[in-house]
Amino acid sequence: MNTTTRVCVIGGGVVGASVLYHLTKLGWSDVMLLERSDLTSGSTWHAAGGFHTLNGDTNMAALQGYTIRLYRELEELTGLSCGLHHVGGVTLADTQERFDMLKAERAKHRFMGLETEILGPEEIKQVAPITNIDGILGALYDPLDGHLDPSGTTHAYARAARMGGAEITTHCKVLETNPRVDGTWDVVTEKGTIHAEHVVNAAGLWAREVGAMAGVYLPLHPMEHQYIVTDEIAEIYERATEHPHVMDPAGESYLRQEGRGLCIGFYEQPCKPWAVNGTPWSFGHELLPDDFDKIEDSIAFAYRRFPILETAGVKSVIHGPFTFAPDGNPLVGPVPGLRNYWSACGVMAGFSQGGGVGLTLAQWMVDGTPDRDVFAMDVARFGRILTPGYTLPKVIENYRNRFSVAYPNEELPAARPFRTTPLYDAFDRMGAVWGQQYGLEVANYFAEEGEARYETPSFRRSNALAATAREVKAVREAVGINELQNFGKYLVTGRDARGWLDRVMAGRVPAPGRLSLTPMLNRNGRLIGDFTISCLSETEFQLTASYGAQDYHLRWFENWLEGDVHVRNVSDTRTGFQIAGPNARALLQEVTRADVGAGAFRFMDVKTLPLGLSTALVQRVSYTGDLGYEIYVDAMEHRALWDLLWQAGQAFGLRPFGMRAMMSLRLDKFFGSWLREYSPDYTPAETGLDRFISFGKPADFIGRAAAEAERTTGPARKLCAFEVDAADADVNAYEPIWLDGSVQGFCTSGGYSHHAGKSIALGFVPTARAEDGLEVEIEILGDMRPARLITTPLFDADGARMRG
Repeated sequence: MNTTTRVCVIGGGVVGASVLYHLTKLGWSDVMLLERSDLTSGSTWHAAGGFHTLNGDTNMAALQGYTIRLYRELEELTGLSCGLHHVGGVTLADTQERFDMLKAERAKHRFMGLETEILGPEEIKQVAPITNIDGILGALYDPLDGHLDPSGTTHAYARAARMGGAEITTHCKVLETNPRVDGTWDVVTEKGTIHAEHVVNAAGLWAREVGAMAGVYLPLHPMEHQYIVTDEIAEIYERATEHPHVMDPAGESYLRQEGRGLCIGFYEQPCKPWAVNGTPWSFGHELLPDDFDKIEDSIAFAYRRFPILETAGVKSVIHGPFTFAPDGNPLVGPVPGLRNYWSACGVMAGFSQGGGVGLTLAQWMVDGTPDRDVFAMDVARFGRILTPGYTLPKVIENYRNRFSVAYPNEELPAARPFRTTPLYDAFDRMGAVWGQQYGLEVANYFAEEGEARYETPSFRRSNALAATAREVKAVREAVGINELQNFGKYLVTGRDARGWLDRVMAGRVPAPGRLSLTPMLNRNGRLIGDFTISCLSETEFQLTASYGAQDYHLRWFENWLEGDVHVRNVSDTRTGFQIAGPNARALLQEVTRADVGAGAFRFMDVKTLPLGLSTALVQRVSYTGDLGYEIYVDAMEHRALWDLLWQAGQAFGLRPFGMRAMMSLRLDKFFGSWLREYSPDYTPAETGLDRFISFGKPADFIGRAAAEAERTTGPARKLCAFEVDAADADVNAYEPIWLDGSVQGFCTSGGYSHHAGKSIALGFVPTARAEDGLEVEIEILGDMRPARLITTPLFDADGARMRG
């Protein structure tokens, strides 16, 4: 066994083997994998081995497609069989809501190049004849669905990695992982100590324990999962072709052919977490005791959906644990707060996602960044706020919702409320209907007396419509108030702060007392943040961005720190409110002795003002696109600031507004949103953020070469706004845009503009066609809706009110 290596991968399941192979594929041959027992000894060996492309996140779906296509390549490269069965699969819909979801997924697949299709009941019967189609409205058919041999596939990855120069050592338990001051690691094992430049935690069921060795908590938990293999069934083995997969979300089950019989597994409601206090190191190739009680209702439902099962004998029962993260997606990438320590765990769908996870992590390590937006599985997406007490109920909730309809406006209830502001109780008494972001309770809207305190999940316009309209009206006609807690906020200080910001940010760093808007780019010139920079002095700056991207952004800042620069996350210690609307200036003037008139307090100014008992940082800017101000104070003064503004604001028509109204208001001005219009999938020139890049500054900002190259050639696609002739459903995201009879673009987000009374969508079309008045069709829930490209904002088109 080597005692030095560039990368040490811990864990010999399908994910660890995939990471190892992809590192060699991208050119790193000095890599090794350690496995405490034999390869596949955790969850891999007892997995059902199914694979599919269906995923609510389009980049995750694309990576799953990559994984499935990779298996043939592995077989050709290694000469080993992965036991592939490309049989296709159908996902059934027994309600209109579920059918809407499948039609929305089919629409996404159009621009992704996936050849799925919608089937009617009789077509389902032809494809999957053992299915009872009573009550079934339709299904989504995916020809890529199938299953494989888990052991054979893992060993194919391993052989391919060895062929690329990797070393694999089994029966070598890791005992400690100790960081050195230079950022490298000593990995202490039963067979000696290995000095590694990088460590990858791909330990699966033991990822929590391995993480703890490095002093980090990874939010995942194992769940018990059970599937059944039947005896031979004549209707199955007498078929000329193998029976396809059938996913029956109503019955929380998946079914496929296994030899001459069937395999059926369940995501039952009375589910059970496993190893709550930690995974035993002695666990390996064991199975858990059979537990038919917890799947009794699921089996009864399956008998009705697939009557053939009722007379089939049970050949074997497979009952074993596998791990989930709180949202069901993997935990991948550099772990925040640690140098050269990487996560590749929480991959509950290893044979759908393992190849994509391996590719993503290898790109991250070798190239410095993945080639697409992978925030949906970035280990940083949960931040460092999560605890085992939070993770467990969220994992249980996710397991139970594995086959549930995923609505775009749904707010899941487990482990809530967790983090709240001092205004939580006051807002709750005012009728707040709550959402959550990054563990924080955020008011989505405010219900009046007699209205439901719950937003009905839907793909169509919800019961929040009337309340949202009231709040938009208050902002546009008087003044609205909204908490600023859910902004990420950072203080950057030090002698070299300005120079560092010039390097890290692509835009202009403002003069004292002013603020600027700027994109932040990765080395490939793609967007990894859209920031407001507020210059408080030559050595002190405040940055604001997405609240949910705190650890994502901090990790980037820490990677590039140099000189006398200090970055401090003040997202939860500096908070306050934004006020917006035609009466916003009058309200602000009412609560301060300072002059805040248009001449004294210009658009994009930042000032320190006395407000009541506080000294507040006030910025003249607003995401609503209206005349507005952001007012920041110490979190301990948050409640006093509210009392001051609320009491004074009654004379000016002050009303609270939530995130539903905010998302409607920003559409009036075609403002983009983080991870919708702005993400690592897109460039500044594509999205229009290039207008904020300071190409004239001397600093060699990160991503400059790529941004300048695109400036020369021009982007192939352009983000545009559309007015949609919608029915009762607006654009959510990734709906295809049809032009000249084919899909030539897609939507990034949309919704209903209550101010204009119009359905609005934002999306990409070819730059050459992006002209005012362009007629297109947008596919919404399977319906082709006419839409027209518009270039004039729906509110304050000349910016007179916002800037005046």
